[in-house]
Formats: sequence, C-alpha cells, structure tokens
Amino acid sequence: MTPAVTPRSRDALAAGITWIVALAGLVALPLVSAADSEGTGDVPGPDEARWWLLLAGLTLQALVLLGARTRPAIVPLAVAAVGLAVSLVAGEAAPGLTSLAVVVAVYRAVSVSQAESVRWALVGTAGLVAAAIIAPGLGGSAGSMSVIVAGVLQAAVVVAAPAAVAVFVASRRAAAQAHRSEAEAIVREQEARWEAAIARERTGMARELHDIAAHHLSGIAVMLAAVDRQIETDPQAARAAVREVRGQSRAVLDDLRRLVGLLRDDGAAHTSVESIETLPALVEQAAAAPGGVELVVLHGPTGLPTAAGVGPLAQLAAYRMVQESLANARSHAPGAPCRVEVDDRAPDQVVVTVDNAASSEVPAASSGGFGLRGMQERADLVGARLEHGPTVDGGWRVRLTLPREPGAATTEGEHA
Repeated sequence: MTPAVTPRSRDALAAGITWIVALAGLVALPLVSAADSEGTGDVPGPDEARWWLLLAGLTLQALVLLGARTRPAIVPLAVAAVGLAVSLVAGEAAPGLTSLAVVVAVYRAVSVSQAESVRWALVGTAGLVAAAIIAPGLGGSAGSMSVIVAGVLQAAVVVAAPAAVAVFVASRRAAAQAHRSEAEAIVREQEARWEAAIARERTGMARELHDIAAHHLSGIAVMLAAVDRQIETDPQAARAAVREVRGQSRAVLDDLRRLVGLLRDDGAAHTSVESIETLPALVEQAAAAPGGVELVVLHGPTGLPTAAGVGPLAQLAAYRMVQESLANARSHAPGAPCRVEVDDRAPDQVVVTVDNAASSEVPAASSGGFGLRGMQERADLVGARLEHGPTVDGGWRVRLTLPREPGAATTEGEHA
C-alpha cells in the first residue's frame, strides 16, 4: 500500500528540488562562463569564497521554503531578502540563481492562501528582487537607468508569473471540486428520489393488499355469519353460502397472485389491470352477497362503461373505490342492497357512485380501517374529487368524479 503524501512531505520535496536545481546552476555557471570566450561578467568559481557564500545562500533559501505552507506571507519576503544579501556579496551572477527559490515561494504562498491576503507580501518580495538585481549592477556606470528598468521588469516577472499560475491552478482546482460536489449532490438527490419512489411503491402495495383483502374477507365474514344462522334452519342455503365462501377464497388468492405478478413484471403483459370496464365482473361477483348489488350504466348504445379519456391509474382508483365501498357496505350494513352507478355521459368527467340502503341487521364489531382514507389518497393522486356521507334514507353514499383528459370527448365524438 502506497503511503499518503502529507503536506509537510510536499513542502520538503519542493524545497529539495529547488535546492538541487539551484545547485546544478551554481556548478554549471563557471563552466559555461569559461566555455564562452566572449563572455564577460563577474562569475565566481568554487575556488572563491563568494561561490561558497552563494551556495550557503541557496541552502538557506531551501530551508526557509520548508515553511511556505505555514507562513505564506513571510516566506517569500525571507527568501527574497536572502537573495538580496547574497547578491550584495556574490555580485551580478547571484540573482539568476536565487530567483528560483523566490518563484517557488510565491507560487506556494498564493496556492495555500488567497492572493489578496498576501498581496503586500508579494509587493515587498518584488521590491527585494528588484533591489537584488539593481544593486550589483549600478557601480556608478552610465547605464544605471537601464539596470533599474531591467531589475523592475525582471522582479515583476519573477513575482507575477508564478502568482498568476498559482491563481489559475487554484481556480481550476476549485472548479473541479465544485463539479465533484455537484456530482455528489446529484447522486444523493437521485438516491433520495429512488428511496421516495420505493416508499411510494411500498405504500401502493400495502393499499392494494388492503383493498383486496378488505373486499373479499369482509364478504367471507358476512357469509359465514349467515351460515352460522342457517346451518340448522336452512341447510340448503348454508351449503350455497359455503360454496360462495370457497369462491371468494379462490378469488382473493387469484387477486393476490395477480398483484404479485404485476410487481414481478415478468408476466405483466398477460395480466389484466382493473378498470371501469371490469366493474360488471366485480358487481356480478358481489351480487351473490345478501342484499345483492345492482349496476347502472348511463352511457351510449353499448351499455358498458368505457370512460374514454380517463387514464388507467384513474380507472384503477375508481375500481378500488367501488370495491372498497362494497366491502364497507357488507361490514357496516349487512344485508342492505347496494347500487353502483357509472355516469359516462358528461363530456368532461365520469362519475362513479356507490349507494347502499339502511340495514335492518346489526353490523359486526369493527375496529375501523383506512378505507375512506385510501380512497381519498387515490383520488388526490389522479386529480379526482371524492365525496362520501349518509343519505336521507339512512344509507351511505360514496361518489368519485373523474376528470377526462383534454380533447378526449372530441376524439370520441369524431369516431362515433
């Protein structure tokens, strides 16, 4: 496993590389000057004390660079001051070698802090670099002004160039970090959406299971109560009720298998989804219960509810409303006749109503459920309006108004 590179080790690495490169320049400078027959200038050699003083200055600069991360406003000034001191003794050759450490110090100072926070340190560093270049070159020569101009320009380049590069690198690093943070935020948002979708699916599964179980099991409970009363007085009717219980049991198992098949998604193409068109089968199945159920369709010549322009989710909500209402009627008004009406005549809406009359029998004890709440949630989901309450004759009415999709009625009329 490769050990992590710490900030302190990076500081040491930068200082070491700077010292090695400056030392290589110090060693090569006398050799290059000796090879150039036309070369002039005061270039010290290893046999002079100035050469060793220059080496000591470069080493001191490298040591000062070790604190570039922790003292970003001080290190560039200190490095430039060492360069100025060495230049005053070692001559014109010193600034070219000592400027490398200044470049590194300025870059690291701007990299670890905002450029605005160290701007005065950078101005002071530029002044010291200019002085290190100008001081050895004056000596009362006629070209003093050109030396000053050259020193100022070189100092500006030595300080401004690494500072600009550091600002550019820092901005790119900040942009990359922003992109990473944005990508992480998008991933977190997607995960949250997935979790919310899963929670909605689980809620939908629980509601479907509740509707299926409530519809069939409430019917089974009512029929078993009748069997208990008829088993001695009317055995024939009791046997018929037992057969109906058996049929209801098979129906609840079939509905549960259908729900599981839809969730698995492997047999969905062969699974029918409940809708307004399947209400006749639901009513026919429920009609065997005591009191009976009547279906009334207010529609066109087919006599069957088609609910053109109503989406499949809204039709499923209507089917579940009728199913739950019939189950509630069997539980709270046993033996009372029920009436299911589908009004499909209006061009902009379909109205599904379930009425049950008052019951003369005592309802079985009930701990309450979530039937009406589930109906309301389904209605809100599809943008429908749900109304429920007692009727004037002591019964109960549940009405669901489903809006048609825009243009559905016009399209239906054109094809009629």
